[in-house]
Amino acid sequence: MESKYNYFKRDISWLSFNYRVLLEALDERLPLYERINFISIYSSNLEEFYKIRVADHKAVASGATESDEETVQSARELVEEINKEVTRQLDDRVRIYEQKILPALRKNHIIFYQDNHVEPFHQQFIKDFFREEIFPYLQPVPVSKDKIVSFLRDNRLYLAIRVCPKKEEKNKGEETKENIEKYTGECINERNDGEGIKVGMEAARPNVTDLRQPLYFVMKQPYAKVPRFIELPSREKNHYLMFTEDIIKANLNLIFPGYDVDSSYCIKISRDADILIDDTASSADLVAQLKKKVKKRKIGDVCRFVYDRAMPSEFLDFLVDAFRIQRDELVPGDKHLNLEDLRHLPNPNKSLHSLEKPKPMKLTVLDEKESIFNYVAKKDLLLYYPYHSFEHFIHFLYEAVHNPETREIMVTQYRVAENSAVINTLIAAAQNGKKVTVFVELKARFDEENNLATAEMMQAAGIKIIYSIPGLKVHAKVALIRRRGLNGEKIPSYAYISTGNFNEKTATLYADCGLFTCRKEIVADLYNLFRTLQGKEDPKFTTLLVARFNLIPELNRLIDREISLADEGKQGRIILKMNALQDPTMIDRLYEASEHGVQIDLIVRGICCLIPGQSYSRNIRVTRIVDSFLEHARIWYFGNDGTPKVFMGSPDWMRRNLYRRIEAITPVLAPDLRDNLIEMLDIQLADNQKACWVDDKLQNIFKKRTPGTPAVRAQYTFYDWLNKTNS
Repeated sequence: MESKYNYFKRDISWLSFNYRVLLEALDERLPLYERINFISIYSSNLEEFYKIRVADHKAVASGATESDEETVQSARELVEEINKEVTRQLDDRVRIYEQKILPALRKNHIIFYQDNHVEPFHQQFIKDFFREEIFPYLQPVPVSKDKIVSFLRDNRLYLAIRVCPKKEEKNKGEETKENIEKYTGECINERNDGEGIKVGMEAARPNVTDLRQPLYFVMKQPYAKVPRFIELPSREKNHYLMFTEDIIKANLNLIFPGYDVDSSYCIKISRDADILIDDTASSADLVAQLKKKVKKRKIGDVCRFVYDRAMPSEFLDFLVDAFRIQRDELVPGDKHLNLEDLRHLPNPNKSLHSLEKPKPMKLTVLDEKESIFNYVAKKDLLLYYPYHSFEHFIHFLYEAVHNPETREIMVTQYRVAENSAVINTLIAAAQNGKKVTVFVELKARFDEENNLATAEMMQAAGIKIIYSIPGLKVHAKVALIRRRGLNGEKIPSYAYISTGNFNEKTATLYADCGLFTCRKEIVADLYNLFRTLQGKEDPKFTTLLVARFNLIPELNRLIDREISLADEGKQGRIILKMNALQDPTMIDRLYEASEHGVQIDLIVRGICCLIPGQSYSRNIRVTRIVDSFLEHARIWYFGNDGTPKVFMGSPDWMRRNLYRRIEAITPVLAPDLRDNLIEMLDIQLADNQKACWVDDKLQNIFKKRTPGTPAVRAQYTFYDWLNKTNS
């Protein structure tokens, strides 16, 4: 039955979030290089979005794949809408970069050249640097409409070049042909297998029948050999930077002697990076599929062709024809593409300070001499990353390794850091004679190879590895330490439920929570969950909420409770903090609760398909926070007539999380820890520095500080609050 409610489109909502990331580059309260970094993050996010989401829609639009959620026509219309919105955002990115960032750099004595027009005192340096450091790695490849002689690799920056024979050499046909052969006969042709081969002259030589016709070339930028940004000699107070491609553009005449260089523009291709696998296959078949298919990620179908918007239409038309580009794949870009590289922009002005982020604190009750086991045996422990040190969790595992009463360590692995201390500790446990079981989710996008290599390393060390469940992803972030007394007596085992991955790198970048407990009901439920992952029993959960088992029924019961309270004239109250809200069924429940008068605050970082400001959502407010750390925790609050119920764990309210994944969320039962989480939610809702309302047009409306009220920057305010209560 068709719903009476409306929803934002998932991908258009995500673009609204990414635009909010870009807006951080406008915040002059931030250190300059932090603002520049947000342009990098915005650009990197957009690249992945095209490789996955847009690539999926294009596959449906072309008829290559079928979808239950969209038709060929709706997919085409959505791609068009996405490209239109992205083009609008990129216009703003150009404006922010050129009118805000570059002048701010100049004000701080950093002159960042944006083309090949440089001060006279740098011209000889640029020419010498080009000859000595760049020229040996350049390989121009001729482009022809008749035959594709170059494969454009994914997310690599290329220079498209148009040249014409010099007028004075118009009648020197043989000499011109020799020049062409000299500079194109040994070009590198990158085929689909990624290996360069020397092309024969029959394939590479341009048509020189009419020597007045322009010739086209593409040239991959040599960033594997040369940095993207070059520091030039300083002069007086000023420091100078330059893009490598601008140095190349300034010296193109040295690459094409005998020709006039008409023009050159940057281009790049984004390719479909999604891996289509039969996830109903057995573990062995799944491993074999992944090993084979991840290697082909770089040669997927084109989903975006980005070009310098200053490129003339006839130049673009030639490239479109030559590389068989579809018109709906065209996305106009800046003069300089791949601005995700700005995160590597050198800072030659040492007086420009970086952002002072809160440093992870160690709990005074958990210093190096204190046993986490002993502490958690007395009371639950809740850590907040990155405000608290992730070393506490490493110490928890380390203590399990050396505790003689530890029977088994069980952990899920979704995304782990390279050279992970977590994995190294688990290997040490196995080598110390402990039984270690690790569930490895191989289908974690872009981490497939790392997860597979890590799993094989653990397996070689004697760890029992359980691979992905057919047809499902396991997204739960849980660990279990099972113990038994040396004489067989029962002693506490320990459970850990987190909102984030067991990854010490992201634990310094993402805002997450992790709960340690030895409550028997939670330990028993977690053990049942691990047995389920091993396919050993049909589980029953009494306390944990697990997606695909008891999560949806309990959510419905909790929402119904708040509706009943509102109907009785009492306060119905819901606060939901998560990364994404997309499932129409659960959104409908929130709309329904709003219609009954339940007051609902949503703190949703990314996708939010619920539309505020409608008659059926008049009691719902949507807050988005973008700041120093990526808000990643999922925390749910239900008022329950003055006796709040608070939950934390791994799932967002996306279809995939609620119906196609194994997710785990736990009630926070200790009153003091529950109150701490409520305090965190209150602080985030009070944020008047980095918080936005998301309105009914998907605009990010910054919350204004009321005169006379304190400034609240949630992440920093909460850190200060934790520091004061550190115990």
